[in-house]
Amino acid sequence: MSLVLLLEQILNGLQFGIMLFLMAAGLTLVFGVMGLINLAHGSLYMVGAFAAAAVAGWTGSFLLALVAALAASAAAGALMEIVVLRRLYARDHLDQVLATFALILIFSEATRWVFGSFPLFLNIPEALSGPVTLPGGMQYPLYRLVLIGIGLAVAAGLFLLISRTRLGIQIRAGESDREMIAALGVDIKRLYTVVFAIGAALAGFAGALVGAIQSVQVGMGEPVLILAFVVIVIGGIGSIKGALIGAILVGLTQTLGALFLPMIFALFMDPSAAASIGSSLASMSIYILMAVVLVMRPTGLFGVRA
Repeated sequence: MSLVLLLEQILNGLQFGIMLFLMAAGLTLVFGVMGLINLAHGSLYMVGAFAAAAVAGWTGSFLLALVAALAASAAAGALMEIVVLRRLYARDHLDQVLATFALILIFSEATRWVFGSFPLFLNIPEALSGPVTLPGGMQYPLYRLVLIGIGLAVAAGLFLLISRTRLGIQIRAGESDREMIAALGVDIKRLYTVVFAIGAALAGFAGALVGAIQSVQVGMGEPVLILAFVVIVIGGIGSIKGALIGAILVGLTQTLGALFLPMIFALFMDPSAAASIGSSLASMSIYILMAVVLVMRPTGLFGVRA
């Protein structure tokens, strides 16, 4: 195996992980601050992707498509929180799971009604298309490098938001004692809506960015949602740093597992069987990683013990 192939797969894993972080960051904020299990978070990812694809098709502008994805997903998230989820905070997790599962079905059917059942395609902007030559002569798609840069910039912005702003102080206080900050005069309903809208906007933004390298279709958010839950369990609920580290670990584990495991099994098995078993184990590897982390740290890598 060449060094170029290994570096390419590491970058692929990093890009995949960074996109997972955009999903998981909003999910961990919502769960950490509100204590809400939101299975419909993947639907907001889908909303962002469809909004971006539609606006890009109408205007031809990828930048406007990203703005539309942020606006549409944030608006959908805020509306979801005000109309439905606000009534579930005092209910048990089973009620939250059932209600948000119903929202998945509603979003999927509404999207199919508006856009149809056929996938949409969002083109990579011409300025970001094609490969770029990295040090050492390796060529790598420029758009994927830009995705990594955007994701890291968003991570830095979230760290600053949480640690340096008044809203961030309220979010951190809400994680530890929501009754106390409500007693101090913070509008807890408004805070919850803002946090949910931020999380929804991050999910929609991720959907728009990924929509340019895969098809935009109904149900595209559910597989990513499962991985996002794995990320926040590994990183620790409520931790942005944990979401970033956990997402990168999941991205690298799955990508490098898909590369190395078939090669390892091919040393003593038939190549076709090695490819089948290796790819299956690569898909399982992130769950094995999650189990190992939970055995060693039941609250996740950066979770806070209750």
